[in-house]
Amino acid sequence: MKTVTESNAPIGLTVGEDQELTLSPEDYSLLTDLYQLTMVACYVGEGLDRQPASFELFTRKLPEDFGYLIAMGLAQALDYLEKFRFSPAQIEALQSTGIFANATEEFWKLLAETRFTGDIWAVPEGKAVFANEPLLRVDAPLWQAQLVETYLLNAINYQTLIATRSARLRDVAGPQAQLLEFGTRRAFSPQASIWAARAALAAGFDATSNVLAALKLGRKPAGTMAHALVMAVGATSGSEEAAFTAFHKYFPGAPLLIDTYDTITAARGLAELVNRGEIRLEGVRLDSGDLIELSREVRSLLPGIPIFASGDLDEWKISELKNAGACIDGYGLGTKLVSGFPINGVYKLVEINGVGVMKEANEKVTYPGRKQIFRYLQDGQVMGDCLGLMKEEGRGNEDEGRRNEDEGMRMKDEGRRNEDELSLVNCYQFPVPLMQLMVKDGKRVWPVESLEAIAQRTAVSVASLPAETRRLDNPLSPRVEISPELQILTQKTKKR
Repeated sequence: MKTVTESNAPIGLTVGEDQELTLSPEDYSLLTDLYQLTMVACYVGEGLDRQPASFELFTRKLPEDFGYLIAMGLAQALDYLEKFRFSPAQIEALQSTGIFANATEEFWKLLAETRFTGDIWAVPEGKAVFANEPLLRVDAPLWQAQLVETYLLNAINYQTLIATRSARLRDVAGPQAQLLEFGTRRAFSPQASIWAARAALAAGFDATSNVLAALKLGRKPAGTMAHALVMAVGATSGSEEAAFTAFHKYFPGAPLLIDTYDTITAARGLAELVNRGEIRLEGVRLDSGDLIELSREVRSLLPGIPIFASGDLDEWKISELKNAGACIDGYGLGTKLVSGFPINGVYKLVEINGVGVMKEANEKVTYPGRKQIFRYLQDGQVMGDCLGLMKEEGRGNEDEGRRNEDEGMRMKDEGRRNEDELSLVNCYQFPVPLMQLMVKDGKRVWPVESLEAIAQRTAVSVASLPAETRRLDNPLSPRVEISPELQILTQKTKKR
């Protein structure tokens, strides 16, 4: 951990201040909110630190106009837990703050010996989930489960946002369109830009322009050119065509940005060069203007040449372009992909020492107990989910009492069942548990997965969702029911 001492502090720099502010795995343990550490100090002082506890990470409601979320960020969460340590320098830095003056010696000993020893259950990356369904659960000694909250939320919330947006973009653009992630300059931080690139690729994008992310992920970075090159070369050589020729001298065939000045004039000039066999062209990019009309005109001038579009695009704009008959073969997605629509995931205690606990605050009620998501499929299509207790997994439908004749009649009487929904009852005999064991006693048991495997899971998961869940405007999530056993536990917990 880098620090500034009295002897080497530059003028104006506070002692202890680090201007670099880069993150390394060694820093993971301190990348947390203060109250995580103060709560642990309190747990230790009160003798609660080693009590077995369970926390679940979920979102209470989906972002506006989202019908589902695509779980993502688990790989980085598991990597964090594997490397979770407090170094002597970090402990010394914490002690120097004076905040923990009343903490017990046992607290400092605990930090010095920190290792994650618990279990992690989670929804595999690429799976669709809905509101109030846990993406991840931590079963561990209370102090460990508490300390890891901040980082887990950071990693999973952001990547789940990017993966969900990317899956929606792929769904709207179609399987043949080229989707390129261009969000590095607009992501919330350098670290976020790398996570955004990973999440986009894992949710079905073809490539990223982020060179570091691409190379770290074993991919080839992709991109075109900027207006600056056209202006710089054009200003010194006297023509836009010279800029294109110069770029192709070093990058033969590379896609060219043709809207620096007049898009149609540029396309007409390129058409002449292509027809004379003077250049080989693999694509052109449009970054401004009326993309519908421009793409049609460019297509007429450059038939067979892929046309890429960029410029603050999102899934709604792509849908509009496609519906209007725009001639676009691929899209570069940046600002709208990597920002906005936060995934407000929360991390709540649901069980302590085998006793279910819940939050009852207005509009922030949680369900107690360690839970599992049971998904019901019919012919590969999602019919609905049931949020139940872990102990219900593997039990027969009749034993669980989740679906019976009285329940079906009650729901029919309430007007919540139509003929199609009634057929759902039959397939409820074959629930698929979504949450899988990822870490056991601190050791990873879930294999490391390739981006290709996760992207395939994403595609299958999105394709399994009902049409009304996938639509962009006013989507409807499948019904998520609460199992009778979870309902009973909730009522008992309220009374207690």
